[in-house]
Amino acid sequence: MTKIRIGGVPEHFNLPWQLTQELGIFAKKGLEVDWRFYSNGTGAMVKDLADNKLDMAVLLSEGAVHAIQNGLQAKLLKMYVKTPLIWGIHAGVNSPLQSVKNLEEHEIAISRFGSGSHLMSAIDAHFRNQIVKIEQYTTVENLKGALEHLDRNPNTIFYWEKYTTKPSVDSGLLKRIGEFVTPWPCFVIVANESFMAKHELEVKKLLDTMIFSCKQFMQSVDNAIPILTERFEMQEEDAYNWFYCTEWDTGYEISTKMIESIQFMLSKTQKSEIVFSPEYFIYQWRKEI
Repeated sequence: MTKIRIGGVPEHFNLPWQLTQELGIFAKKGLEVDWRFYSNGTGAMVKDLADNKLDMAVLLSEGAVHAIQNGLQAKLLKMYVKTPLIWGIHAGVNSPLQSVKNLEEHEIAISRFGSGSHLMSAIDAHFRNQIVKIEQYTTVENLKGALEHLDRNPNTIFYWEKYTTKPSVDSGLLKRIGEFVTPWPCFVIVANESFMAKHELEVKKLLDTMIFSCKQFMQSVDNAIPILTERFEMQEEDAYNWFYCTEWDTGYEISTKMIESIQFMLSKTQKSEIVFSPEYFIYQWRKEI
């Protein structure tokens, strides 16, 4: 049995993966899935994909495209979450900042370069007709690191998924001063090309299993809400709001418009050239799906 090492952020979006594994569904399908949580996000998973410590990952769409643009030998297999991500924009609870006005005047905390917290802050700045310089960024690894850094640095701003940080906002550890909605579907599933060359059938079985699990999850709001409130410290109202604002993808079609849009925004914010067609990023299945 082939072990498939796959990573994802420890957030509510990946609850279908957790439940599928806990219910033994992967094992029943003859799959050995080594699911790994990455609290420091897309940038850390990209590094482990490049170092062959992961075979697959659930990545933010912009992070995946950016990584492949910059040489990661991986491809997009399918969309995972087809709705946008709502980024909360945060400051320390004792910061004088009450809103986002001029990003050019602030330090910006990020998990690491190439992560969503990095790329989205630059894209948000672009929409505000501003430019964030590389020296404005400071790496904090994850949400825990951000809480500690923002507590000591009142002029720092931090972008992280709204509902993940909501418990810290509610408890007075963090202050939300704005929001930014991703201009495209938020999560994709990627795999190393070398792994796909040997294990396409197993990966296809894995993805088919997750499509079924995501369909079941989307139809099970009464079961999902208690789990969300318990595991992710969400208020019931927040859990309902998030659940009904989120749609998982249940097919294999990948939006070429999404890839074009991301490349365009990266060309504006990361000085990257648009040198690849959308098809370059998408895995071409050798066997009929």
